[in-house]
Amino acid sequence: MPGGPPGPGTQPDPPPSGGPPQGGLTQDLVRVLQDFTLEANHYVDAAGGRREMHRTDLNALAVIMRHSAAGRVVTPGVLRSELRLSSPATTALVDRLHASGHLTRERLGSDRRQVQLHMTPKAYQDGSAMFLPLALRMGKAMGAYTPEELELVQRFMTDMVEATIAARHEATHPPHPEPTQPPHPEPTQPPHPEPN
Repeated sequence: MPGGPPGPGTQPDPPPSGGPPQGGLTQDLVRVLQDFTLEANHYVDAAGGRREMHRTDLNALAVIMRHSAAGRVVTPGVLRSELRLSSPATTALVDRLHASGHLTRERLGSDRRQVQLHMTPKAYQDGSAMFLPLALRMGKAMGAYTPEELELVQRFMTDMVEATIAARHEATHPPHPEPTQPPHPEPTQPPHPEPN
């Protein structure tokens, strides 16, 4: 019977379309995602620290690499927007990466006011050296899964990334409450004169 407890050999009713999984599976998945994020940050801190690079430095190089691969121009303004940095912090970041040999600056435009950022071969070499051990470990772990399972995981992780981006947008751009309109008074009819 719908709504009743499942009998022997029967499967429980599936959750409604778009609803969360039943039981504590949702919480378990969220905890695993949190653990992965935490451990990934620990790895970045450890690998970058050996080369005296901050996590923000590595995030900046990742932004430049992603935009450059898509054929987009990367400026300090792009870094400031994507990394949520102030203008002084962005300038310090670009200066630091330029001084370490990981970044070059090229002035564009007729007035040469726009600055375009490029990664150097040294940045690619250091990045490969830092993340190769992680890539090897993750590749070995992925070998235990079938292509169909990996495709499902990829779809799940893509959905989680999109959900996180949407939540961040809502957190930084909260919806404005709609102004409440005062209730309109009911129209009153003038009293009818009583007949003489």
